[in-house]
Amino acid sequence: MWNTIVHTLRDEFSDLTDPEQFTRVVSRLVLAVALGACLGYEREQKGSTAGLRTHMLVALGVALPVVAATQSGFAPEDVSRVLQGILAGIGFLGAGAIIKQSENENVKGLTTAASIWATAAIAVAAGLGREATAILATVIAVAILSLLLRLEQRAIPRSSKDGDSH
Repeated sequence: MWNTIVHTLRDEFSDLTDPEQFTRVVSRLVLAVALGACLGYEREQKGSTAGLRTHMLVALGVALPVVAATQSGFAPEDVSRVLQGILAGIGFLGAGAIIKQSENENVKGLTTAASIWATAAIAVAAGLGREATAILATVIAVAILSLLLRLEQRAIPRSSKDGDSH
């Protein structure tokens, strides 16, 4: 009986069978989390409610099923369905970051919702092994969030903005 239990447990925990596969999974997941941290740190600095930890968890939560699906040998069309479900679900998380306080006030949180969605897309790229693409997209997203905000603040008077500094 114990032999059966040990054998079954060994089979259950054998999804990372060699150092190459282990390295691939770890690097994809860690990269997704690190890139999510870049966007989350920027949001945290701006006082957003969805900051560093939220973006890191979104990145991990998106990259994990992508990595698991590809490592499990899913056909491309099946991986596509996984991605569709993930990206649709992320929209609900982003919607939670959007607040409209009253009929007369502006909508807040659109930029944060967009950064959550961008984090998910970046994590998909990392999870699929498109590391350079994920890094490039992160650099562009951070530039949009930080550099363009400064230009926007100089160019557009505060009263005419959409009110989303977070």
